[in-house]
Amino acid sequence: MEQSGGIAANITAGLAGRYASALFDLARDAGSIAAVESSLAALTAALAESTDLAALVTSPLISRTDAAKGVAAVAAALGIDALTTRFLGVLADNRRLADLPAMIRAFGLLTAAHRGEVSAEVTTAHPLDADQLAALKQQLKGRVGRDVAVHTKVDPAILGGLVVKLGSQLIDASIRTRLNTLAQAMKG
Repeated sequence: MEQSGGIAANITAGLAGRYASALFDLARDAGSIAAVESSLAALTAALAESTDLAALVTSPLISRTDAAKGVAAVAAALGIDALTTRFLGVLADNRRLADLPAMIRAFGLLTAAHRGEVSAEVTTAHPLDADQLAALKQQLKGRVGRDVAVHTKVDPAILGGLVVKLGSQLIDASIRTRLNTLAQAMKG
């Protein structure tokens, strides 16, 4: 991998990181990083939209066999590539589907590091449109001097603004934090 040992160690720490690292290595060797990335993005969207899929992934009551059949059907319906489909089958067999979101995040960090990008996790109160996302990427690129892979998530609890995790830095420009700071200042 074209990354420093420290970055790789941080990303691959823990169970989700080890599974993501194994998937990344297989995808790199097969020349299918982009296909796996696309498949994982489709899975992330499906997990966010479907309570049934989320239940399939997280329920300990579903047997390994039924979980494997379920993820195979989902993979076929979403047009997931063969490597990712096999990976999902392994997760079902090992009862690790509940860790899938963390594995997807770790895979994203590995691919960003592989491309020489810095990865940023951005939390907003409302989804960003394409122009806002492009402007944010430019701002972050100017700050770090390299391309930035931005992974977004929505959390209405921050009320407005955004929170950016960029490596070890945390930039909290959320309205919730500003209101909390103001409340503390008023208490004296």
